[in-house]
Amino acid sequence: MRVLLADDEPLARERLASMLAEVGDVHVVGEAGNGREALEAAARLRPDVVLLDIRMPVMDGLEAARHLAALEGMPDGHVPGLIFCTAFGDHALAAFEANAVDYLVKPVRAERLRTALAKARRWNGDGARALEAIEPERRRTHLCARVRGSLVLVPVAEVDYLLAEDKYVLVRHAKGEVLIEEPLKSLEQEFADVFVRIHRNCLVALSKLTGLTRAPDGRLFAHLGGVATTLEVSRRNLPALRKLVRAL
Repeated sequence: MRVLLADDEPLARERLASMLAEVGDVHVVGEAGNGREALEAAARLRPDVVLLDIRMPVMDGLEAARHLAALEGMPDGHVPGLIFCTAFGDHALAAFEANAVDYLVKPVRAERLRTALAKARRWNGDGARALEAIEPERRRTHLCARVRGSLVLVPVAEVDYLLAEDKYVLVRHAKGEVLIEEPLKSLEQEFADVFVRIHRNCLVALSKLTGLTRAPDGRLFAHLGGVATTLEVSRRNLPALRKLVRAL
């Protein structure tokens, strides 16, 4: 069994690794110090199980669990089982609603860890898709895209705008562009205080909005700081947008 350890405390990872060394047929293939590193390592190393802390910097374990569901769409369709390991018991319900293999409270006991691993050996991956449902009211800090078989994580704070294109949404961000398969409407709801709709197919970052200009033909366009692309504003969204621009 291939195991990935994800915890922001090196001593906690060391202790888990030591206990795992006493379990037969278990090999620690990698370690991560936060949820983002865990997600990237899981995509690269394809572990059978991820031992995942919840409260971590950059990206917490619950958000990482949501993104791990995207691994189902990777070339080999492999999704690891999740065992949450945390010092706090207040997320147990969310973890089990996500159909995690198990939930361990620190300090983790060796016999309890063995029981969780035994469950993981029987895990058949049916719960992987349920990871998408983990605490949906928790707003993500990153958007996750698949690019040429790899996962790309884009910090929401670096997104300039979101543009719907057929069944995809183009995410324009500080370092380029990626496509994600999420409805624009759900993104608007999740990030209501981050993005504003300017057109039926476009959301722009409020923090990047600098003003509006009118073209000779009467159409209005939104200006975003540091973005050269012209983004048309629909008549329907114009009144609300004008109020926001006045408040800038």
